[in-house]
Amino acid sequence: MSSAATPRFLTLADVAEVLNVTVRQVYALVRSGDLRGIQIGGRGQWRIESSELEDYIQRQYARTEQHLDAEADAHADHA
Repeated sequence: MSSAATPRFLTLADVAEVLNVTVRQVYALVRSGDLRGIQIGGRGQWRIESSELEDYIQRQYARTEQHLDAEADAHADHA
């Protein structure tokens, strides 16, 4: 995604490229509700708003930080 202006809506393939995962993994994130998306058109193609992708990424950073903090606390308790 090297264009100067990021489009408002991304395909599952676009999101997969940004996250460096498979389209199947992105589909699973959308179906589970972890990543908000909408279905459009007669065939129900999924689109993810750019801002929703950024929100998801920020939530993952926060989740990872909490996990690492909890892990560090557990190690400190055993020391």
